[in-house]
Amino acid sequence: MAEDYTKEGAQYGFHFDQSLCNGCKACQIACKDKHDLPVGITWRRVVEYSGGSWQVHGNTFEPNVFAYYTSISCNHCENAVCMEVCPTTAMSRRPDGTVYVDESKCVGCRYCQWACPYGAPQLNSETGHMSKCDLCYDYRSEGKDPACVAACPSRALDWGPIDELREKYGDTDSVAPLPDSSITKPHLVITPHRDAQAWDSGTGQITNPKEI
Repeated sequence: MAEDYTKEGAQYGFHFDQSLCNGCKACQIACKDKHDLPVGITWRRVVEYSGGSWQVHGNTFEPNVFAYYTSISCNHCENAVCMEVCPTTAMSRRPDGTVYVDESKCVGCRYCQWACPYGAPQLNSETGHMSKCDLCYDYRSEGKDPACVAACPSRALDWGPIDELREKYGDTDSVAPLPDSSITKPHLVITPHRDAQAWDSGTGQITNPKEI
């Protein structure tokens, strides 16, 4: 259900339920289709993460493996380093807390892309400007859900005021392979998969690096 976009003082973000995601990438495709993104630009990406080993019990070898998915886009961070490094102030923030690119100021230097630990800003070579998720500002203004949220068949994605999301779902926001959340304080809440690894002790690896 769409949130009330006019809620005064609200700072918006995403919730992702890792335990419900089956890696179908419907969110990724919906985002790309809605924004008509060119080849090579993907604002929302689904990361496949897996690992494990064998446990030895006498003469018996028992597999101890795991695999899970993480759908990730711009997290509209409280401490948005993309805004800090932008030399032209093209990386801007709306009153609702969401970060967007002011293309009239952007020179495509890519400083924001290199600084962001999530790799959210991406250079659109067709326009020469940086581009990124703005939490579907136009849809939200019309009382609609962001395209990725509406498209998820397993309802693994949600959005709304970040304070309300944290109250409802908890405050976990740094599960491997995501980085240390203290760097940017993302407006993101994750309901971890049962096998989720901590950001600083993950023993797995990303299995689809070319896709992301």
